[in-house]
Amino acid sequence: MVSSTKSRGIVLGAVLVLLGAPGANADEGGVSFWIPGQFGSLAAAPAQPGWQAASIYYHTSVRGGGEVAAARQFTVGRFSPNVNVNLNANLNARIDVVFLNATYVFASPVFGGQFALGMTQAFGHNRTSIDGTLTASLAGLTATRSGSISDSRDGVSDLYPMATLKWAMGVHNYMVYLTGDIPVGTYNPSNLANFGIGHGAVDGGVGYTYFNPQAGHEFSAVTGLTYNLKNTDTDYQNGVDWHLDWGASQWLSKQFFFGAVGYFYNQLSADSGSLAILGPVKSRVIGVGPQIGYLFPVGDMQGFLGVKGYFEFDAKDRPDGWNTWLTFQISPAAPRAAAASRLVRK
Repeated sequence: MVSSTKSRGIVLGAVLVLLGAPGANADEGGVSFWIPGQFGSLAAAPAQPGWQAASIYYHTSVRGGGEVAAARQFTVGRFSPNVNVNLNANLNARIDVVFLNATYVFASPVFGGQFALGMTQAFGHNRTSIDGTLTASLAGLTATRSGSISDSRDGVSDLYPMATLKWAMGVHNYMVYLTGDIPVGTYNPSNLANFGIGHGAVDGGVGYTYFNPQAGHEFSAVTGLTYNLKNTDTDYQNGVDWHLDWGASQWLSKQFFFGAVGYFYNQLSADSGSLAILGPVKSRVIGVGPQIGYLFPVGDMQGFLGVKGYFEFDAKDRPDGWNTWLTFQISPAAPRAAAASRLVRK
């Protein structure tokens, strides 16, 4: 960590990146590698050196229309690819998972900045269902069917490593990051409810944080791109995804802050391997909501408890709804003289 960062004593909470939450995002059958909203306030500000540990309870409840329900049913093999489908149906998913993260922040500078490495994995419960009416036609024959299918299971996610490099320059902070997906989680292409995504992915980007500890003002934004490898089980490859997460906060005391969070998620290129009858699959969504956080001592460490939530809108080719994040994190405490500078990212 550079000396100017030490003097400011900024301690970030929840350096973990909660990548690859199951079944509720975008791309193939409604699932993407990137979870919008995983970056937040003070994302680019350096932390105190040493080990950090965090857990996040993540809940999402989403609903998708006919195009999402049709895509998911083709993915799980309910329909033949040469059947024309008109699906007046809805996909519903409710997911409850806990992400566990360990991150080590190095004290020695790398290229003049602070280097950190971390790993995240999740476990929990996923329930997904499709309800509605199907009209299918082939060779002039038409059939209509009403009903529902559902899948509910417990499982574990893929592994999500992450590397970050951060620089502090007064009230301005900068970051580059690299992360990805190691596909070892609970996954079966015939299941509606999965925890892994069935393929690898690489994601990288940059971030900026403005933080004035005297006034308590803070704003952060992180943007990046995801390149997805092909899912060899389904011969499907998600397009290139672009995402932007942001957070803004105001500190009311040395321990308590409140603010707002949001994200933009958009596919830059269409998926390959999707059926022609579904058209070019390029998903998008926007989310916005509130956040609050509280810092407190845990022995000679620092604890953080925070809550943030998002309401989604303007979704296309993916389910949308709402999600909440409850974070508990323990990290090394900054020198006592810099206690007023404490702030957290998650």
